[in-house]
Amino acid sequence: MNTFGLFFRVSVFGESHGPAVGVTIDGCPAGIHLNINDFSADLARRQSGEKGTTPRRESDLPEIISGLYDGKTTGAPITVITRNSDVDSAAYENISSVPRPGHADFAANVKYSGFADMRGGGHFSGRITWGVVVAGVIAKKIIFPAIVTAGLEEAGGSADIEKAVEEAVISGDSIGGIIKCRVENPLTGIGEPFFYSVESAISQIIFSIPAIKGIEFGSGFSSAKMRGSEHNDPIIDSSGRTGTNNSGGINGGLTNGNEIVLKVVVKPASSISVVQQTFDFGKNEMAAIQVKGRHDICIALRIPVIIEAAVAIALSDLYLIDRGINGLR
Repeated sequence: MNTFGLFFRVSVFGESHGPAVGVTIDGCPAGIHLNINDFSADLARRQSGEKGTTPRRESDLPEIISGLYDGKTTGAPITVITRNSDVDSAAYENISSVPRPGHADFAANVKYSGFADMRGGGHFSGRITWGVVVAGVIAKKIIFPAIVTAGLEEAGGSADIEKAVEEAVISGDSIGGIIKCRVENPLTGIGEPFFYSVESAISQIIFSIPAIKGIEFGSGFSSAKMRGSEHNDPIIDSSGRTGTNNSGGINGGLTNGNEIVLKVVVKPASSISVVQQTFDFGKNEMAAIQVKGRHDICIALRIPVIIEAAVAIALSDLYLIDRGINGLR
């Protein structure tokens, strides 16, 4: 399905080379100040243009179709779209018979009996994350004064991101990266155990972002090497502040008031200039393929703002669920 959330429901739609992509947000509280300019900064961070990103340049200008009146949200569903204009579909004419390695071409062709629009990856494209970023802008308003920030820590296994990207550009290959995200000032006691814990909600939407392959909270995988005496976070004052934060700000699936910390793994982009081998279903034999079109060398460069949006959306849903159960706190 294409909808996330129980109370704050985010539905994405569109295809990479279709007329438009967009998002509908249902359950947003009424009375939140909102205008077109609010989206500019985050949408600009998601855009291409930096070295290592795709030459495709969309305006990404948002059009608010519903749910806003006189500069405030109305409580009705909010629908926001942007028109696709910089498309070139010629490179995708043969992918149904010669699917690209690492892409959803083959699996989507089977699932949808050959009817899926796979130009530019279709609905499986990172282009669809435009709507996630838009919803994230609204979600950040709901969870304020909690502040979500994310940044790329390394790319291609190196902290020297610029050098790693440069080497990948020269080789015609792609590289992945690791993104760190922090949430300052979260409310305490947010989360709905058992199956909608903070980790569960955040992980669900994070893994909906194309190219994400891993996530960890707090000390994450390194905690497997620690003893309980090392991993436990001592509470040091009446607010619940802890001396360390191995738990990443979450205990028992609930926020404990400390900073929420998580890391996300982004895989290398699947579209590369290097010649690869794949199966040609038209000729029933293996064939060489060199992926055409305009693609990112390091998609991780553009994903931090999407991670921020996803985390804010998950927390917004949990905040509104908590309000429904416990009232305003």
